[in-house]
Amino acid sequence: MAQAAKRDTHKEAQTDAKTIGFFLDGAWHTEGERFEIRAPSDGSVVGATYRAGPEHLEAAIRAAVRAFGETRRMPTYERERILHHISSGIQDQLEEFSRLVALEAGKPIRAARQEVERAVFTFRVAAEEAGRIGGEWLQLDRHASAAGRWGLLRRFPLGPIAAITPFNFPLNLVAHKWAPALAAGCTLVHKPAPQTPLTSLKLAALVAEAGWPAGALNVMEISHAHAGPLVSDERLKMLTFTGSGAVGWELKQRAGKKRVALELGGNASVIVHSDADLAYAADRCVAGGFSYAGQSCISVQRIFVQRSVEEKFLAELLPRVKALHVGDLLDERTDVGPMISEDAAKRAESWIEEAVKTGVRLLTGGKRRGAYLDPTVLGETKPELRVSCEEVFAPVVLVNPYDEFDQALERVNDSRFGLQAGIFTNDVRRIFAAYERLDVGGLVAGDIPSWRVDHMPYGGVKDSGVGREGLKYAIEEMTEPKLLVMNTR
Repeated sequence: MAQAAKRDTHKEAQTDAKTIGFFLDGAWHTEGERFEIRAPSDGSVVGATYRAGPEHLEAAIRAAVRAFGETRRMPTYERERILHHISSGIQDQLEEFSRLVALEAGKPIRAARQEVERAVFTFRVAAEEAGRIGGEWLQLDRHASAAGRWGLLRRFPLGPIAAITPFNFPLNLVAHKWAPALAAGCTLVHKPAPQTPLTSLKLAALVAEAGWPAGALNVMEISHAHAGPLVSDERLKMLTFTGSGAVGWELKQRAGKKRVALELGGNASVIVHSDADLAYAADRCVAGGFSYAGQSCISVQRIFVQRSVEEKFLAELLPRVKALHVGDLLDERTDVGPMISEDAAKRAESWIEEAVKTGVRLLTGGKRRGAYLDPTVLGETKPELRVSCEEVFAPVVLVNPYDEFDQALERVNDSRFGLQAGIFTNDVRRIFAAYERLDVGGLVAGDIPSWRVDHMPYGGVKDSGVGREGLKYAIEEMTEPKLLVMNTR
């Protein structure tokens, strides 16, 4: 009977392809304010959903607390089965998810498809990690007073978790919240980005179909004015947030005693030394700087090139940038689509104009048409300019020369952000010097900072956040080690 009910719930979610309710305690709700999701590319309606109210959030928290009594006791094989089912379900609906991500988030279809494939991998690895949540046997009798005693250390799920995600990866960044929580046995109350809730709701239907208990996942867009309990309510034991630094650090201050994981912004840097393969470095910097119109926290933003090869590097970089195809999201040829909104594109355009007025060289791009901003390269910028010291989050990269390698390291560190960095050099001594001295959460040698595989530890330092994602590491954030001491005397 329970399985039949879950199948009926899934059918209910699919009755209207254009409008879907929010997901609360195992059911779909069509209450509150109905709002439409419009494609950033042309303003057409992608779909619609409903904005939950404070009473719905309270019900979601209660449901998550209740369901935790079940998920915390769920055997490992069942959590593994559910996660594998979700992974397979995304794979089976790859084109449907890809088209929805493309339209809702304004992501070119090839990039959208890559995101969906990553989500398949994320849930599959989470299933594997669910079976690897280990413990430790402790030899305690290293002192005479501990004779006959030994210890056992085991990880237990924290409890209900609040999750807040941004618009730019509406499937895979959601997967990075849900998958480790399910693997650990935690329940969730999730607020997706208001620009991209439909992908999360489609995924929720798949999770329900897989057999995750009613109340253990609740997904609803709710206004900022009513979302406060996600942060302050002590029944929620952790807040995991991906988004802007200004918002993230303010939420951490309000979170009280709960655990907080923040994956925030950056202005990622690349060092290109004179001994590097310049053509390869340029090719990778174009991929890292302009994929999804630069709307990624590890998008290539600041490129530091040794002065002796700066012109050669630009001769490789600029033709590749100019060759990027800007256009229709569903066209397989498209490399760069719109930004998430016209306002976002206008903001980036104003930062470019501000830089050019100070004498910065506009090497290519800089033109805007609605939400579309042409791929832009600026030369020799000043560190204090917003386009340099802030997160531009747009298809804009800066190329600045340096003379000595130490200067490049100093320039990378001259930032309040520290998420990831990349370095192109064939000298392993320089790689290890950068590894030791750069204030970042991760250094990618021989590639761009935008490179990420979903099971690696991922997160930043300084204003870029606290905590780590990546399935094993997120599970550690979502669990608590508990010690058992055995006295055998």
